[in-house]
Amino acid sequence: MFVNRMPRYEILSEQAMAQLDAGWRRLISEVGVEFMSDRALELFRQAGQKVEDSTVFLDPEFVLEQVAKAPKEFDVQARNPQNNVHIGGQSMAFGAVYGPPFVRAGDQRRDGTFEDYRNFLRLAQSYSVLDSAGGVVCEPNDTPLDSRHLDMNLALMTLTDKIYMGNVVSGPNAADTIAMGEILFGGREAIEQTPVSISLINCNSPLRWDDRMLDALFEYSAAAQPVVLTPFLLMGAMSPVTIPAALVQQITEALSGIALAQLIRPGCPVIFGSFLSNIDMKTGSPTFGTPESGQGLLCTGQIARHFGLPFRSGGGMTSSQVADAQAGYEALMTLMPTFLAGVNWVMHSAGWLDGGLVASFEKFVVDAQILEMLQHEFTPLEIDEASLAFDAHVEVGHGGHFLGAMHTMERFRDCFYRPFLSSSDNYDRWLRGGALDANARAAQLYQAQLEAYEQPPLDDVIRAELEEFVARRRTELGD
Repeated sequence: MFVNRMPRYEILSEQAMAQLDAGWRRLISEVGVEFMSDRALELFRQAGQKVEDSTVFLDPEFVLEQVAKAPKEFDVQARNPQNNVHIGGQSMAFGAVYGPPFVRAGDQRRDGTFEDYRNFLRLAQSYSVLDSAGGVVCEPNDTPLDSRHLDMNLALMTLTDKIYMGNVVSGPNAADTIAMGEILFGGREAIEQTPVSISLINCNSPLRWDDRMLDALFEYSAAAQPVVLTPFLLMGAMSPVTIPAALVQQITEALSGIALAQLIRPGCPVIFGSFLSNIDMKTGSPTFGTPESGQGLLCTGQIARHFGLPFRSGGGMTSSQVADAQAGYEALMTLMPTFLAGVNWVMHSAGWLDGGLVASFEKFVVDAQILEMLQHEFTPLEIDEASLAFDAHVEVGHGGHFLGAMHTMERFRDCFYRPFLSSSDNYDRWLRGGALDANARAAQLYQAQLEAYEQPPLDDVIRAELEEFVARRRTELGD
């Protein structure tokens, strides 16, 4: 977990914040938000909110009262305590890409398999820059749809010892994730005291929370497991084309979901979610790594801090179909504002390709390299007498060089950050090494990481109980 001690980059004036505040208050109370769940509608009715059919017209002051119940910061425990994370404040935690149905390895783009899924988990375990493998790093399309969440959970809990994300496809899937967490961590009380998973609850933007996501929200919130309430906004498709309008909609959707979570269980941990980019107005395709998405991300950080909430945004996102120069610069265009804004929970940190349709092994390595470099760049500079190197000037004098100076000789092994992916060889040496570009070097690196992977230890009794649970539930589900 990285602690970002750099100042936050804030771009909204007091006047701008006031206008956004007025905007979400009007949208949430006059247009309202649709909740496709009778349980949710009943909770809002009991709380005195206006409900017409499936639309709830929320009192902004009521919403703020609910939001104030959520913790500003909280911890999530991993089965290896050294991998515990803190969510909120100056802390930044990073997880891998989430959701792609396809996988790319080299020149091949294909359906994701369960072995691909396990290999991504092994990579996430191997790279210390990642705090979590995430959840659906890719869809294992060769496993039964109704029970694949069980196999994925088991893999997350055994192939890694980092925090993991819960399954949100349905309420029963969420309940299975919670039950397996209880087995892994020693019971319901243990996971309620310190949560063990983070789960993504997406809004069906604009202004609708669907039944499947809400069923999962009820399960996780009741168990005090943190949820990321995330509007899914592609400006021009799921929101108006202007950034201020998208921000107002984002606030409305996120706060309405957070209010519901607090009605389910007051004080349950939540994360203000943001997934904000735009479409190409010529093709209608989603675009990522755009200036607009970066601006929206910076604004979201300021907005979340305004409400006293930890927040999720950013990642190494790109529209590029392959791990090329476009993939690199678009990922950096999103990851740089991620650090400038101090995002607390960063999904899609490694492996995102082709608009999120593809999980790429090579891009996974490229993103891990970018993350590691940014963490070094955002580490505050320490200045002391030794770092000023006055004695080195005395030794070298005028017109000399510092390569052989004592100050250099004492520090040359670790004075500069050394990237694991980049090449600084001269041209002839690069040719002799095979003339490999960054993509080819990334392929070699991920393959070497998989060969060197060692599975973290797990108590045999716990492993057997998890496997027994998976086998029983698979039978109950008919697979």
